[in-house]
Amino acid sequence: MANSHWLFLLLLVQIYHVSHADVGTAAHYRPPYLPTACYGSDAAQFPSSNLFGAAGEGIWDNGAACGRQYLVRCISARVPRTCIPGQTIQIRIVDRALDSVSRPSRHGTSIVLSTTAFGTIAHASAASINIEFQLV
Repeated sequence: MANSHWLFLLLLVQIYHVSHADVGTAAHYRPPYLPTACYGSDAAQFPSSNLFGAAGEGIWDNGAACGRQYLVRCISARVPRTCIPGQTIQIRIVDRALDSVSRPSRHGTSIVLSTTAFGTIAHASAASINIEFQLV
């Protein structure tokens, strides 16, 4: 009887964990990366890994998104086999997509990723991908 309670609890934890993720879209943009909306022109705010992005309007939250970190993974794309299986990255929001100096590959996405971040989870030839993202 105790084992069934543990299995049920484990199942609930897994369902609860999965429910924290949101689904959206991601595009990519290229340098120059000037995080004007969050940090002026302070390039020191970029993570050394180059895994960063600009917040789309759905997560911008009047600037509260600045500095937030998200786990992001590619779940699908218009072209089959665009996503790189098993890749999840942690990115930091350093800008607002609407204000970025460099134009995104597609407008209106949830997150615009740096070239490095996008290329880690999907083939860079895609203009946009469907993603699962979760606030860390």
